[in-house]
Amino acid sequence: MKNKHRPFVSVVTPLGDGGEFFRECIESVISQTYNDFEYIILSNSADEDSLRVADEYSRRDNRVKIYKNKDMQQGIAGYNKAFELISEKSKYCKMVLGEDWIYPECLEKMVGLAEENPNVGIVGAYQLSGGRDIWYVRNLGLPYSKTVISGRDICRSYLLGTQRVFGNPTSVLYRSDLVRNTEAFFPNPTQEADISACLKHLRYADFGFVHQVLAYERIHYRRATTSSLEFNAYVSAEISDCQEYGDWYLTRREREERIGELLDQYYSYLSASAFKFKDRKFWDYHAERLRDLGYQFDGRKLSMGIVAKAFDLILNPKETFQMLSGRIRLHYMLRGARATSKGG
Repeated sequence: MKNKHRPFVSVVTPLGDGGEFFRECIESVISQTYNDFEYIILSNSADEDSLRVADEYSRRDNRVKIYKNKDMQQGIAGYNKAFELISEKSKYCKMVLGEDWIYPECLEKMVGLAEENPNVGIVGAYQLSGGRDIWYVRNLGLPYSKTVISGRDICRSYLLGTQRVFGNPTSVLYRSDLVRNTEAFFPNPTQEADISACLKHLRYADFGFVHQVLAYERIHYRRATTSSLEFNAYVSAEISDCQEYGDWYLTRREREERIGELLDQYYSYLSASAFKFKDRKFWDYHAERLRDLGYQFDGRKLSMGIVAKAFDLILNPKETFQMLSGRIRLHYMLRGARATSKGG
């Protein structure tokens, strides 16, 4: 991309507690092969070590700008606050969470694709996720030949459960006018609000995809993503998205059938959870989540699911053993992570 055609980019990091990997995050941003950007760091934390690191880099690199959030907003509210700070001259916006990092060509590749396709509003890419002994690549599924997909088609595929390529904020580039033209770019307070944002803002824009690993997401016990996995918040979030955005991309029949399928998946998951020693916090969370979605907790449906699962486990002793041994491994892994977190 020639210099005279290089649009300005706003990169934002909403910084919360636990900035032990923050220096690595900053280094990945300022080491980009693409140089025409500002890097906004919004401090939502009283973590003095992280603030000292940010100050150090802001003195060395005038692209790094530090803002302090007086309201100390965390999570999605903090993300939206960071979006409010982007420059009026930026054409694209990129979020990098404080424990993640991006590969050197990330901005170059994403901006290049968007510039070649003016109707693209959001650009995604493959993402390496994990930590310790667990590693995997996210956002797989698009044919390699496809780099631009209509927003309607990709959102329809997501809602019907056939594509999972939106990724998390660190693996996505947004067009800045989409960010600026809404009061809260991430439209709800759930940890899955980044997916909802894609569904909301791709109604009249295309989705671009770079077939290259351009971001790394660190997953460990303290991260909110891990909590979503432990409580399986994703199924309820999908139901909510179908309720909110289904009429834009699906027929009425498709929408209702898909919500029915997701509710069946939800209760199947809850039925299996009855055999996994879940505590009261877990059940209270899901009862409240169902109420938020407009449903009463169906004890009869859960009971029927538990009975069916019990018969299944009796008839499949190998699966039963694997489930129990996996639960034991998870218990000790989380206990070790908690101990590490308290000690470190």
